[in-house]
Amino acid sequence: MPKIELIKAGFYTTIQDLGRLHAAQYGVPKSGVMDSFSAKKANLLLNNESDAAVLEITMTGPTLKFQSKTQIAVCGAIFDMYLDEEPITNAKAFQVNSGSVLRFGGLKKGLRCYFAVQGGVKTEVVLESRSQYPTITSASRLVNGDELEIDSLGNLAIASARVNFEDQELFSNTIPVFKGPEFELLPQKLQKKLFTDNFTLTPEGNRMAIPFRELFKNDLKGILTGPVIPGTVQLTPNGNLIALLRDCQVTGGYPRVLQISEMGICKLAQKKPGDRVNFHLSELD
Repeated sequence: MPKIELIKAGFYTTIQDLGRLHAAQYGVPKSGVMDSFSAKKANLLLNNESDAAVLEITMTGPTLKFQSKTQIAVCGAIFDMYLDEEPITNAKAFQVNSGSVLRFGGLKKGLRCYFAVQGGVKTEVVLESRSQYPTITSASRLVNGDELEIDSLGNLAIASARVNFEDQELFSNTIPVFKGPEFELLPQKLQKKLFTDNFTLTPEGNRMAIPFRELFKNDLKGILTGPVIPGTVQLTPNGNLIALLRDCQVTGGYPRVLQISEMGICKLAQKKPGDRVNFHLSELD
């Protein structure tokens, strides 16, 4: 089977799809792409299934060498990218030949991008997903020298598709949210403060959670351990707001004051430490 060789893996590159949708009962995190909007868009360009496995590339990108002809697309964060040393752009399908090399350069906007290959990356499936996660898959991230299997597709028409979605909303600082189960336990003054203050991402953030720098003083009591999902915003007794993300645990004991929407998670996934965001209350239909 044809392969892609990772000459360089980049800072933090993983294989992700849309995650483990039926594994919470075993205590297994959902995982999956942090920015589902961009990953689905990259797959759409190649006529892949929306949950085809992609590479999630964080902060610095890899250098990839192709062993066969195929087609690729990259969406999400904007990097300088070079295919056989010719510059290419986001949100467009490109044909590559056997021996072609894709090199990622500097990061220009956002934090995470998604590399899709026609037919998706063919790695091990564990609990109905290819998403890498420590202790669940044999590796938790990609390293220099890894080889990834892809489909053998034979002769391909020259790629010309392009997605015309406007990405500016993806990079805005406003994060849409809903009220969490314990939101109404907050005094009205603090409820209002959630939607008027800005909150700064800290360097401790990762695929599991992002703590915010500003303290949000409160006297809420802990709750009985209850379910949490990606996008749940917990409030700790010492005033830390913590947004849970794709690799989060499946239960928690802190009050759940907000729930970030799917698009809100995608937008938060494109923020760097030090960036500031604000929460906007959305209404359920």
